[in-house]
Amino acid sequence: MTIPLESRRIIIAGASSLLGTELKSLLEESRFAASDFRLVDEENAAGTLTEAGGEAAVIQPVEEGSFGKAWIIFFAGSPAFTKANLTLAKQSGANVVDLSGELAGQREVCAWLPNFRGKEAAASARLFAIPSASAEIIVRLTIALSALKPPAISAVAFQPVSAAGKSGIEELESQTGQLLSFQPVGKQVFDAQVAYSMLDRFGPSSSQSLSGSLAAIRREVQAFLPPGTKSPATQLLHAPVFYGATVAASAFVNANDVSNIAKLCADFGFSLTDDSATPSNVSSAGEITIQLAPPVADPSASGAFWFWAAADNLRLPASNAVKLAESLL
Repeated sequence: MTIPLESRRIIIAGASSLLGTELKSLLEESRFAASDFRLVDEENAAGTLTEAGGEAAVIQPVEEGSFGKAWIIFFAGSPAFTKANLTLAKQSGANVVDLSGELAGQREVCAWLPNFRGKEAAASARLFAIPSASAEIIVRLTIALSALKPPAISAVAFQPVSAAGKSGIEELESQTGQLLSFQPVGKQVFDAQVAYSMLDRFGPSSSQSLSGSLAAIRREVQAFLPPGTKSPATQLLHAPVFYGATVAASAFVNANDVSNIAKLCADFGFSLTDDSATPSNVSSAGEITIQLAPPVADPSASGAFWFWAAADNLRLPASNAVKLAESLL
C-alpha cells in the first residue's frame, strides 16, 4: 500500500544550519509540502522557534525516538553531527540522506546525483550521499572530459565563508566593517583575517579547517567518480565571499575544437554561458544548475584548456536531495 505524501514523516537533522534551512525551504516548495516535518539539531540549537510546512515548529535535540516513524532523514549539519547520530537514524529503518560529507565513500552508501545515478542505483539502498557543490563540479567535469582521455586534471575550489555557517558569515561581515573603519578585526571563528584575503589555511585556533574541508571534497570526488576513473589533483582555498562555490580547473586534452569540449560538458550537466556572462558566485546564487564558462585554450601549453565554473553552494545540494527524495516515491 502506498503511503500518502502527507503521512510521510520527513526529518531534517541539522535543521538550523544554512543548508538545513535551504533544504526545508525547497521541500516546502515541492510535492512534499504537506508532509509531516520534524526538525532536530545539536543541543545548542534546540529550542529555536521556526516554521515547517507553514506551521510554527521548534527545533528539538536528538534523543531516543527522535527518528521514529521517519520515511526519510536528511543530515544537513556538520560531519561530526552525522557521525554521532547515524546509528540511531539507521535503527529507524528510514532512508538516510547525508549532505554533510560524512558518508561519502562508505560501504553500502549510494553516491547519488540526478542524471548520473538514478532509480536503479537507489532501488536497493537505504543510505545515500549527496556531494557538496564543489565536489559535484569537479566530478561532472572529470567525467565529461574522460572521453578525451586527459593524462591529468587539476582543480582549485574556492570556499565561501558560508561553509562555516551563520557565524562565518557574521565574522566576514564584521571584519569588513572593522577594516573599513580602521579597527582591529575580530577573529573568533577563523582566527585569521578572512575579509579581503585569499588563504590556504585558517589560524591555528580556528574551529574551521580548510585542510579538513579539502579532505572531504577529495573523498566525495573519489566516491562519485566511476570505478577506474583517475581522481583529479584538487586544492581548496578560502575566498572572501559570503556564498557560492567556484572552481578553476585545467586539463590537457587531445582536442582542437572548443565547441566539442563544451558539448561534452553540457551533456554532463553544465549550463554553458557565453563570453558576455561570466559565471560567478553572484550569477549562480539561487540557481540549481552549474554554470560553466566556455573552455579556454592556454596558448602557452599545447593541448591545455582552462575551465571556470560556479554554483550555489547551498541550493545545488539541497535541490539534489529533494530530487533524490522524489525518486524514492
